[in-house]
Amino acid sequence: MATLAQALQLVSLLESELIRRRSEIDRNGDYYRGKHPLKFASDDFAKYHGDRYRDFSDNWTQVVADSPVERLTVTGFQASGQERADKDLWEVWQVNGLDADSQLGFLGAVTSARSFVLVWGDPDDPDMPVVTFEDAGQCIVAYEPGSRRMRRAGLKRWQDGNRDFATLYLPTEVWKFSRPLARQDKSPQMADVDEQLRTWEPREMADEPNPQPNPMLAVPLVELPNKPMLVEDPISDVSGVVAMQDAINLLWAQLFTASDYASFPQRVVLGAERPMIPKLNAAGEIVGKQPVDLSKFAVDRVAWITGKDAKIAEWQAANLGAYSSIIEVAVGHLAAQTRTPQHYLVGKMANLSGDALLAAETGLVKRVDEKKLWFGQSLREVTRLIYLARGEDERARAMRAGAVLWADSESRSHSQLADALVKLKDIGFPFEWLALRYGLTPTEVADVVAMREREMEMDPVGAAAQLLAQRPVPDTETEPGEDPVPDEAAS
Repeated sequence: MATLAQALQLVSLLESELIRRRSEIDRNGDYYRGKHPLKFASDDFAKYHGDRYRDFSDNWTQVVADSPVERLTVTGFQASGQERADKDLWEVWQVNGLDADSQLGFLGAVTSARSFVLVWGDPDDPDMPVVTFEDAGQCIVAYEPGSRRMRRAGLKRWQDGNRDFATLYLPTEVWKFSRPLARQDKSPQMADVDEQLRTWEPREMADEPNPQPNPMLAVPLVELPNKPMLVEDPISDVSGVVAMQDAINLLWAQLFTASDYASFPQRVVLGAERPMIPKLNAAGEIVGKQPVDLSKFAVDRVAWITGKDAKIAEWQAANLGAYSSIIEVAVGHLAAQTRTPQHYLVGKMANLSGDALLAAETGLVKRVDEKKLWFGQSLREVTRLIYLARGEDERARAMRAGAVLWADSESRSHSQLADALVKLKDIGFPFEWLALRYGLTPTEVADVVAMREREMEMDPVGAAAQLLAQRPVPDTETEPGEDPVPDEAAS
């Protein structure tokens, strides 16, 4: 069991790492929401037009992040050695509202490189643990040295009201701390002093000890990595989009500026003297002249070129199509780099056949399957923790090698899917497997099976005829001179 000093030191170390990650998490969250600063602009362009496009963004980041999440749907869980999905786990999943919250968790992992799931028992209902998806900006997990799965500690830190809160999860106990929230209206020097004086203190809990024992004997905080690496941090789908997103925004800003400034024929005065304005004293008397700031003429769309023999010249409007074609190329690069189908981004669809559409989405399907692999490993650990929280150690061990059931990653029309399932049935796949492949949850499959059984009881003759029609036709071809083999099934 850890001492108070050891627990506080661990909280401090984990908090420091959480703060280090926070900048990238916040940036990715801003880009997903469409809050993009204008980047790559020249100093002059930023000086005169930066504020104009401060709130504009052509937000492709959200499409890239949403495209795999909309195909990540959990339909059930199956323990090792079992033929049917686990009804108890599905009940816990639904009671905790994870049908919807899992989508938030998957989106958080896609944008922030990771998200977390917290499992803890409910003293008022021992059979229904509390399961919540947690944000990467509030949680962190420490692993055993040399391991990417064995969790050594977990920390959740958040703000509520005028205080910071932290909960440290260890395999044998749970510590809860709080401290005053830092004030924002102080000078930097006094803020540094307050930061030194702001220390975590154990939270006083009226109805439970602090620390309290962890009956699961495992860290109940599980990380869902988006694209894990062997030694480095997992990678967010948004991180690789940021640079191209900034380039696209700049191109749009330049296109708008060109449309406003250069889409009409322009005229320029050549050879005239530089304009002067009177210089006044405090009494309002003219005491001299001073030249006009020519930068103002540039903003006001006037070019004044001094010299002899002033003339007026003209040039044609700018070609705005050059900008739009470059933007289209940039969006195409973004689609290729993120394996997002171009028809998700460009919005143009020709007369594509179903096979061509499936081929166009192959990259996205593979991307979704990769996420199912990594998220599935973590969710399998979550199901083990659920049974540990219920005190069912045997079922927890069975879930260590269990499986997470997902909806199909491919997007097909009903006619395509029905045709594929009929062909699979003809080669012998069972009805329940086909129903799962169709997209029904295990609970819905059980209901459909019960409905079929009731129909067969009500019409046994029709049901027998249907079963015979579904059986494969035996091979009745014989060699010359041999008697045909009787069909026992028909008799």
